[in-house]
Amino acid sequence: MKNKGILLLAGYLLLTFGVTSIVMELVGTHWYFLGWLEKLGGLGAFVVKLLMVIVGIITIVFARTDWEKEKRNEEM
Repeated sequence: MKNKGILLLAGYLLLTFGVTSIVMELVGTHWYFLGWLEKLGGLGAFVVKLLMVIVGIITIVFARTDWEKEKRNEEM
């Protein structure tokens, strides 16, 4: 997979910004560039931030999976 680094970076960024924005919401502040999420309401913004975390984790897992090794193990 030639885009492994890009996928890992995207996954880590989604995970980082998702988690930190949820924590920052508890404090009463937010990332400036994610301010448009607050227009969705409290629950809507929280759901989108939670989805950012979940998609980030899934992206990291898929990027780190060695698909060729998995394919070889299935054939055995």
